[in-house]
Amino acid sequence: MNHALRLAAAALAAMAIFPGAVRAQVPAAIAECAAIASDAERLACYDRASGRGPAAVPAPAPAKLPEPPSAVGDTGAQAAAGALRAPASLIDAAWGFEPGSSRYAIDLYNQNYLLFARYTNDLNTAPYVPLFQAAGKPVNLDDVEAKFQLSFKFRLWTTDDRRWGVWAAYTQQNQWQVYNGDTSRPFRETNYMPELFVSYRPGLDLGGGFQWNLLNVGYNHQSNGRTDILSRSWDRIVATFGIERGDFALLAKVWYPFNYKEDNPDITDYYGYGSLTAIYKWRGHSFSLMGRGNLSKGKGAAELTWMSPRLLGPLRAYVQAFSGYGESMIDYNWNQTTIGAGVSLNDAL
Repeated sequence: MNHALRLAAAALAAMAIFPGAVRAQVPAAIAECAAIASDAERLACYDRASGRGPAAVPAPAPAKLPEPPSAVGDTGAQAAAGALRAPASLIDAAWGFEPGSSRYAIDLYNQNYLLFARYTNDLNTAPYVPLFQAAGKPVNLDDVEAKFQLSFKFRLWTTDDRRWGVWAAYTQQNQWQVYNGDTSRPFRETNYMPELFVSYRPGLDLGGGFQWNLLNVGYNHQSNGRTDILSRSWDRIVATFGIERGDFALLAKVWYPFNYKEDNPDITDYYGYGSLTAIYKWRGHSFSLMGRGNLSKGKGAAELTWMSPRLLGPLRAYVQAFSGYGESMIDYNWNQTTIGAGVSLNDAL
């Protein structure tokens, strides 16, 4: 029997001869562990008694963050968040003051509309008498005609925050004798108005919920493109101030006229030096009221409009009523009341 076998045999013999001594050494340590109340400490005691290292304690799981609302399914949360947002600014939307707006925006400007029929209670025929006399014909103009206006603006430059901008704009208004077949359905009057101006958003709180959000200053030319006795034109430096509160906005314009004394030397007696326009939007409808004139001369004009919610694509029903002087350049010194109905794309905001 080799040396290893002899050692093993001796160990077995010792266990057989002295079993109590062996049992007294190991179970004594285990018995002490069993008396420990804490689970973690008792487990550590067993590990020490058996010769194992301490058990690794798992790291606590990270706290679970609340998941963001789903872009598709959580419409209720989105609706609640939308309800907390302030209503969009009428002026900011119209003038691209929102930081994310297009830098070189092309947009609608003044009202774009077509009146299928516009009636006047007193047609101004005096400027056209020499033309009809030269043709050897009596003056033949209808008191019902069509009227339309096209107007757009283009931002040429702006700051990164969109608070400043340089704009060019163009507005054209036409009175069209479309139902007058006897005179070949002419355009009775066409007014052209190009503009160039700087736009700024003051963003000042005026109290009572009103915000001053618009200041435009620039150059404005208006004429009817005619010559001789039918020519009407003037140039102006114009400043526009816009304040708003919710669905209500007020636009005040003041102007300094020049280059007008040849064609219409007394035009300021009728147009004055400024205008005031109030705009109110309600459930998709839009109402506006414009007033202007020269109080010292007792002359002026008012225009009331209504625009419906969308009817067909972008088109809306439109009604326009005007009373006073200067519905067009040729009528700057003519007092009349007109009313027309048709369709429109936009209001002044």
